[in-house]
Amino acid sequence: MSKIHVMDEILANKIAAGEVVEKTMNVVKELVENSIDAEATEISIKLIDSGVKEIEVSDNGIGMDPEDAKLAFERHATSKLKNLDDLFYIESLGFRGEALPSIASVSDMRLKTSNGEVGTLITISGGKNMKVEKSDLQVGTTITVSNLFYNTPVRLKYLKNLYVELSYIVEYINKMALSYPNIKFTLINNDKLLLSTDGSGDLLKVIYEIYGVDITKKMIPINAENDDYNISGYISYPEVNKGNRNSITTLVNGRVIKNNDLNKCIVDCYHTYMHKGRFPVIVLNIDVDPILIDINIHPTKMDIKFSKMDTLKELIEKTITKRLEEITLIPEVSVRDSYSVSEVSRQIKHNDVEVVKDDKKYEEIKLDFEVFEEKQEYDKQVEEELKEELPFEIEEEKVKPKIKKMIPRGVVLLTYIVAENEDGMYLIDQHAAAERINYEKILKQMKEKPVVIDLLIPIKIELRKDEFILAKERLGLLEEYGFSSEEFGKNTIIIRSHPAWIPEDRAEYIIRGLVDLVIEKGEFDFDQFIWRMAATTACRMSVMANTYISPEDEEWILENIRYCDNPFTCPHGRPTIITYTKYELEKLFKRQLD
Repeated sequence: MSKIHVMDEILANKIAAGEVVEKTMNVVKELVENSIDAEATEISIKLIDSGVKEIEVSDNGIGMDPEDAKLAFERHATSKLKNLDDLFYIESLGFRGEALPSIASVSDMRLKTSNGEVGTLITISGGKNMKVEKSDLQVGTTITVSNLFYNTPVRLKYLKNLYVELSYIVEYINKMALSYPNIKFTLINNDKLLLSTDGSGDLLKVIYEIYGVDITKKMIPINAENDDYNISGYISYPEVNKGNRNSITTLVNGRVIKNNDLNKCIVDCYHTYMHKGRFPVIVLNIDVDPILIDINIHPTKMDIKFSKMDTLKELIEKTITKRLEEITLIPEVSVRDSYSVSEVSRQIKHNDVEVVKDDKKYEEIKLDFEVFEEKQEYDKQVEEELKEELPFEIEEEKVKPKIKKMIPRGVVLLTYIVAENEDGMYLIDQHAAAERINYEKILKQMKEKPVVIDLLIPIKIELRKDEFILAKERLGLLEEYGFSSEEFGKNTIIIRSHPAWIPEDRAEYIIRGLVDLVIEKGEFDFDQFIWRMAATTACRMSVMANTYISPEDEEWILENIRYCDNPFTCPHGRPTIITYTKYELEKLFKRQLD
């Protein structure tokens, strides 16, 4: 008896769905790409519960006749490839003919389409029981996908929570809007508008809709070409940067791609302009002859191969580097001194500045300024009263040091403290050691009831919509640690207070780094986040390498590192201290012979 047999078509479609449809974003991606290939100028995406319950994508494209509409649900049925030669010259976004049958096999699907001459309505459940009816003649196509993965419960189980699924969709639609500024995109979830572009073809307008005014003002246009490639788009000033690569949008012939080599090339152009681990905001569109690229290397079509990658990298590096050298890279800063606070307060009281749209939040900010001087006076009074009530000094609990006392002897390379004691010589990384000291200090303070500092001027952070969704969900978890945040206008949050273990002079720099951690994609492990929050804060408040420190600073680091629970590595695992024992030194100088 034969052991090999041909799979049932529905089973084959479900297997294909495992490659094409991993999450709700993949469904949206395939349907939107089909709409673009259908020459649509308006595309509307409506979601219920982040697409898990329902996804509806409608367009004003060319539509289909009844025969094509039925054939669209057959595996490998496509209008975009006719022969083998077409595979090497792909100009459309979709071309495999797997999307619709794969999605239909794991959902309930409804397709309504018309080419202006005849309208067709098709319903199909789980890839079978297709029903075909006549419909109205409105030109275009509307596809509704309901109950995704209802017949594959294992795959449904591994969907992320609704906020994460929605953030993936918003991120993808953002990138498609950047790729096609001439198409009007509308994205709605549970009747709430998340994105709306006007389809005017102005890329900067789309950047504004996604990133907001602050980042848009700091974007630089680029345009260059060589014999093989033409690149265009916008790059950000180095002062505008993020904690991950999600804001690097690379497009090839209108297709959103993720290519590690391209991302590395772009980031390398900002070398020496921004800290390691920070990434610019980039919208880079690459136009190239389709014969020079291969997009048929992954089912999701998110990565491609370039036949002349070296010339592309050279063009990108030369263009971005030149533009960065041409502009003045002196960022504008606002100094938060007592004069600026009183001046802003005066302006608010006399309505000399433009007010924000939300009157309630505007009144709250005004109140903060009005009570500023009163609060300062009260704090001073309480401090004096406490001093009078305590006739003695509180003796801190003695902790046994892990390292013997070290005597500083200087600093080499503006980074490494040289010290000694009777056991030998020590080299201490000033940043790693200070980071470890601050890290353990922060962790101990986080376990106690937080002492909260109210910000005189709240910190405003403008985010992309997908980032804003995650921030709204997760920032509330930090209230017990002394952070107070709230929504403040479109895709914007403000931080009103922070715990006292964040130094006030670096509060905004540190808090922006913490927000970058909060909005990272993927599963959110709260315990892991607390560790990363403490480590990130400690890093940002510690003296950096290649920085002069005084003898008093040297002594402070050497004394405090001795009492750390783990004085030997920084929170990220790098060594803080290297020692040369007296025996090892004498052996190096041939004073000891074995």
